[in-house]
Amino acid sequence: MNIAIVNHYAGGPGFGMEFRPYYLAREWEKAGHKVIVVAASFSHLRSKQPAVGSAVKQDTIDGVEYLWLRINSYEGNGIGRILSIFNFTFKLYTKLGKALRKFKPDLIIASSTYPLDNLPLKFLSKKFKAKFCYEVHDLWPQSPMELGGYSKYHPFIMVMQYAENFAYRNADLVVSILPKTLDHMVSHGLTPDKFCYIPNGIVLDEWETNNTGHTHDEFLKKLKREHKTIVGYLGGHAISNALDTLIEAASLAQTSNPNLAFVLVGGGSEKQRLMNKAKELKLYNLFFLEPVPKNCVPAVLHSMDILYLGWHNNPLYRFGISPNKLMDYMMAGKPIVHAVNAANDFVADSGCGISVDPDNPALIVSALSRIAEMSKEEQGKIGAKGREFVIKNHDYKVLAQKFIDFAEVKRVPN
Repeated sequence: MNIAIVNHYAGGPGFGMEFRPYYLAREWEKAGHKVIVVAASFSHLRSKQPAVGSAVKQDTIDGVEYLWLRINSYEGNGIGRILSIFNFTFKLYTKLGKALRKFKPDLIIASSTYPLDNLPLKFLSKKFKAKFCYEVHDLWPQSPMELGGYSKYHPFIMVMQYAENFAYRNADLVVSILPKTLDHMVSHGLTPDKFCYIPNGIVLDEWETNNTGHTHDEFLKKLKREHKTIVGYLGGHAISNALDTLIEAASLAQTSNPNLAFVLVGGGSEKQRLMNKAKELKLYNLFFLEPVPKNCVPAVLHSMDILYLGWHNNPLYRFGISPNKLMDYMMAGKPIVHAVNAANDFVADSGCGISVDPDNPALIVSALSRIAEMSKEEQGKIGAKGREFVIKNHDYKVLAQKFIDFAEVKRVPN
């Protein structure tokens, strides 16, 4: 099968997030399929942007073929990002058909966070007589409405709503990363038997080969020599990550449990503000460290004692969550404190830590203290449950095959 997976924000080794298209493509290639990843030349999620001097540039990343479509750069979530969405969608109409002429896809996957790319990709699927799949990462326009406060009558939201409805009515199959979205999709036009839940996953090879050495190794060893219990967060510093709550928890712990050392590794739009807040609170138990390459993530997580992931208490999470960083946390075999109120909770399901209500610093400190008081053997047993759960349910080899099995049984209507 020839597969074109289109994801505005797709990255890969050397570029950074997001990795799902790359991982799926690599597994499909191993299984004998031909794959091409189509992405924009600029993404706010990447640590490095590809050099794209022409309208379309062909590239290869670790054996996976890419097509970069040149668009505008931008900062933040303002007009520049909105323009990039329409720019990329326009390039799918005007450039992608010609670029795929020799490739002749059998399956075209619309995988961008927003649904607008479904319009040109459905057109191209008809042109190439290919099956058409909508892969849902976040529910748009539900997400910007509930997280960003947009009105359903905002012109941008109305356009996205039209695109979402179009996608559910016209896709041959819909794959959702979120587990509890079927009812919402059906209410917007999806036929239920076109639905399949395929969450994010991990690549086992990365955890078998990347467990030693990283730039923060000496600093974390220093904390260990001081007999600190390291509470780690590794990932983006964005509003959705609820790191204000973690900083407030660190403030409480400074008095109640001074042996806890909070270490935040990563970057993002909120990092400087969070650093300023920590400075105002005069926190000596909280440390901000620079991001590390993806191949160093296992080693960094193995250097920590307890891992933290938090969310805000938002009704949007009634559809479920599937964060990549939680898979990494669980693979590290460390106990996790998960501040969440969502339709699913892998930490609770696997028993690999303690789940508490979100936006509550006192509950977070209490959960961290309970784990810190456990013996290393007890902590190891708890953490091992998370690793076992992920290996069983979230190996990309299994997820990629599930995707193909679902695609191959679906028939394109006459």
